[in-house]
Amino acid sequence: MALSALQGPTFKVLGIAALALVLLVPLAQVRSLVAERAASREHAVSTIASRWGGLQTVGGPVFAVPFVRRVSFLRQGRQETRREHGTALVLADRLAIEGKLKLSERRYGIFSTPVYLADLEFNGAFAPADFAALDRSGDIKWDWTRAELRLPIADVAGVRSIRRLRVAGKVRAARPTPATVAGSASIAIPLQLVAEPLQPLSFDIALQLAGTRQLHLLPLARHTWASLEAPWPHPGFDGGRLPTTHKVTPRGFRAQWQTLDLNRRYPQSWREGEEVNAGVGASAFGVALLQPVDDYARNVRTGKYGLLFIALTLVALFLFEVLRRLRVHPVQYLLVGLALCCFYLVLLALSEQIGFGPAYVLAAASVAVIVGGYAAAVLATHRDGVLLGGGVAALYALLYALVVSEEYALLIGSLGLLVTVATLMYLTRRIDWYRQRDAVVVSSAAPGTVS
Repeated sequence: MALSALQGPTFKVLGIAALALVLLVPLAQVRSLVAERAASREHAVSTIASRWGGLQTVGGPVFAVPFVRRVSFLRQGRQETRREHGTALVLADRLAIEGKLKLSERRYGIFSTPVYLADLEFNGAFAPADFAALDRSGDIKWDWTRAELRLPIADVAGVRSIRRLRVAGKVRAARPTPATVAGSASIAIPLQLVAEPLQPLSFDIALQLAGTRQLHLLPLARHTWASLEAPWPHPGFDGGRLPTTHKVTPRGFRAQWQTLDLNRRYPQSWREGEEVNAGVGASAFGVALLQPVDDYARNVRTGKYGLLFIALTLVALFLFEVLRRLRVHPVQYLLVGLALCCFYLVLLALSEQIGFGPAYVLAAASVAVIVGGYAAAVLATHRDGVLLGGGVAALYALLYALVVSEEYALLIGSLGLLVTVATLMYLTRRIDWYRQRDAVVVSSAAPGTVS
């Protein structure tokens, strides 16, 4: 009786469920491998960026002027004074930024990433009223001879050339500096003024900047206008503000932004050391050069459905066994399950070389042929092998639809699962799950039975 129960369909179903859970181990290993390969790609991109130019965030020039003031304080009951040195930063009254990106691709091993050379132009002016507002009390001594403009650039190693640099109508020269603007690295443009500017201080700067993947702009002015264009059909507009207007075509994009000082969370001027870094960083806007297909993300999404599709294939094999009144050994179920697990590994390896779509077709076709051919031998009929192989191919077609249809994945998946469950219920409606146990009971009750 015990042996007959172990050979019954109910126990076989429980064994298939246990096998599917065991196969979670190789699936987990494949997911770990996907994460490892994705990390290798990010390392490759970081290596390219370190040699070419990183993720760039650029702002218009900021006026920086050193100052000294006397501060009174009490020490042991006596009034004393000390000199306090600092630097005040003033933003432009108006700023226009125009950028045109030239794109190319750089490779590191089998990995590649888009890089760009951006021709950027900065035009605008500082308002005299903003300088006068720096010290309304009149107790600060300004060192205008050491005044400078600081042009914030996240990765100054990406500066390829400065083609034009004029401030107040005079040609100037830039120099490296350890000074920052709200935490961002910068280059300095010495001004050597003799007194506080009483007229608008205009600037006209043109430079070429190398970067990788994204370009963000900082609205460091009371009124900021910006435009970017590039021959890239997959832009991702992100940051603190979306474009006021944009146009995207298969040949590229063009986008324009406009911001006011009312739209930001930091003042028109501040002193170094004041907490403005978070506000300035949050105001950045720009574009990311998105790659239309992230093969590793799709591999991850494919792996999330692994247990379901393996279980469905094993259940399909079980139905052939029951309906055809055959015997399939647990080892044969295990081999079919391992073949299904190999699909995810082959998909990952091929997608790095030929892309996700072709890799998926090859991996799915290979596994469907292997499983179908093996089933034909196990079930002793080519017809059943073709049916099972075709069923596996249909499952992979459904899985591909789930992976590539991000917006409709839930709808497709739920409907597909409903149809699958309904099909299983229809095919198993006449199976007598108690037949083995009933057979044992009848046998034991028969007259003349010798125990």
